[in-house]
Amino acid sequence: MTKQDLADLSFDDYDEVINPRPDTCDFDRVVESGLSRRGFLGGMVAFGSGAMAMGSTILTGSPASAAARFGFTPIGIDTSNDVTVPVGYNWHVVAKWGQPLFSDVADVSANHLGTGASQARAFGDNTDGMDVFTIGDKQVLAVNNEYIQNRVLLGNRAKGMPETDDDALKVKTAHGVSIAEIAETDGQWAVVLDSPFNRRIHMDTPIQIAGPAAGHDLLKTSADATGTNALGTWNNCGNGRTPWGTYLTCEENFNGYFGSTQSDLETPRDFKRYGISLQSRYGLEQFDPRFDLSQTLNEPYRHGYVVEIDPLNPDSTPVKRTALGRFKHENAELVIANDGRVVVYMGDDERGEFMYKFVSDQQYGEGSDTSTLLDTGALFAAKFNDDGTGKWLELTPQTTGMASQAEICVLSRQAGSAVGATTMDRPEWVAVNPNKAEVYCCLTNNRNRGIKPNAGGDPTPVGGPNPREANNFGQIVRLRPTTGDHTDTGFNWDLYVMAGNPVVGEGLNKGSANINAGNMFNSPDGMRFDSRGMMWIQTDGNDSNEGEFAGMGNNQMLMGDPATGEIVRFLTGPSGSEVTGLTWSADRRTAFVGIQHPGGDFPDRAGMPRSAVIAVKRDDGGVIG
Repeated sequence: MTKQDLADLSFDDYDEVINPRPDTCDFDRVVESGLSRRGFLGGMVAFGSGAMAMGSTILTGSPASAAARFGFTPIGIDTSNDVTVPVGYNWHVVAKWGQPLFSDVADVSANHLGTGASQARAFGDNTDGMDVFTIGDKQVLAVNNEYIQNRVLLGNRAKGMPETDDDALKVKTAHGVSIAEIAETDGQWAVVLDSPFNRRIHMDTPIQIAGPAAGHDLLKTSADATGTNALGTWNNCGNGRTPWGTYLTCEENFNGYFGSTQSDLETPRDFKRYGISLQSRYGLEQFDPRFDLSQTLNEPYRHGYVVEIDPLNPDSTPVKRTALGRFKHENAELVIANDGRVVVYMGDDERGEFMYKFVSDQQYGEGSDTSTLLDTGALFAAKFNDDGTGKWLELTPQTTGMASQAEICVLSRQAGSAVGATTMDRPEWVAVNPNKAEVYCCLTNNRNRGIKPNAGGDPTPVGGPNPREANNFGQIVRLRPTTGDHTDTGFNWDLYVMAGNPVVGEGLNKGSANINAGNMFNSPDGMRFDSRGMMWIQTDGNDSNEGEFAGMGNNQMLMGDPATGEIVRFLTGPSGSEVTGLTWSADRRTAFVGIQHPGGDFPDRAGMPRSAVIAVKRDDGGVIG
């Protein structure tokens, strides 16, 4: 398979091409854990799922009643190359790929795609997680730039792949994080050019390494003999924010950026678990020795972490917080526990991987030193039982048999396997209800469930929070700490929703009772709560609107009520796009939403697509979230 072919694959498909799982796996528990739709839903009601015990109002409620409860009239599906919002709402573009952050940079166009240097001073590609930070009367937007639309970014190259050093530089500077001051004028939000807060953090940005793995031999290279200073962050997916005003950006599919100019290179055994191979997606190993495993074999160990950034201090150095583990981080949901300790919930977005939790040793106090707060603490992986209970299993040298906490933080997947954590259907965004101790996690899909093991050979049996074999639709699992404290090691769980198609689906593929013809969707991915405690769900799935996905239309953003389980559709994205990333202006009158990898020529209608952040507002200027 050529580099071009690899670059065109989704990251999930790339992983399985370069690291194929066995075709079959013998699961002792598949038959006994398999549940019929009737048995599954009955079990859910037995331990109190609001989603399954809410009665029939959700299936029969009118749009008018939904409007009264949610504040808008739910919209239908859409398959156009545009954004659709409810009546009484409007939207506009705030920032898009290639848009200048500084006045000395020209905007991109189909005839002018910029250079590596200009991209380093312009908005990055494929927006994802984001947040707004306030300082005085100024608002600063921090946005992840997950990866690139290579056939757009390098549209001047026949294969959409880098051919020169500057092409490679442009690929690197289009990744990472874009930080920009934004301001509203006459109802329109826009980037403030040349603001002192504007900056790009990308694949060549110096970043400090902190926590247990800092200085470990695995993180040392010829360019950094200390193992404490890395270059770059990339494939930044979801995010988090801290109460002390910093931004957490999460490195997800970091593995696909490494290759080798030596075709017979022997690599460490643990590379396979993380999907690191001799074949990269973008061919950067041809231009930068950091990405050539034959020259820098330890470089992959320096990536796959949560990175803390101070968006309001342009001179600050980002920090990789290794205590939070190394895996394909989707987002990092941070809460303060009853005793003041910091708790961070995280998902590892790969088929059959785990959910994690970090609990700090130190307590947070407003105005206290937070520079090492995320560097010491306990890391846990989740074990779900079929009876609706679960336990957070601490990852220590004693429980895992691994040599040190540093090794656990570098090889966190192996640690989770060692303690018997539950293999999940791609755990993506995690969100915590601001009004009660409830944790929600999007399990977006898993076509390998009950069919193939994960990359480490762990079985993926049907059952528990993953009740469907070859799961194409996804679900959202809800966890409640046993005593209501986020530091608890015990929890109870249920499923808030099982996505599916009640019209053409069969069995469990019809979805749960709160899915109907008017709100059906697949592949829940992004998720966030607003200030009222309402849940916003964003999707990244099959938008063919055909077969078992008929009636779902383009990817979308929905609102859910955690108390009743009711879910209604608020927004649909343009065809081909993922709707991902959500935050609000300081006055909560604007919602900022990410539109990633749109098809066609959204939003400019000028011959090429551009990922973008849009602003959604109410026509009457009211509060949205």
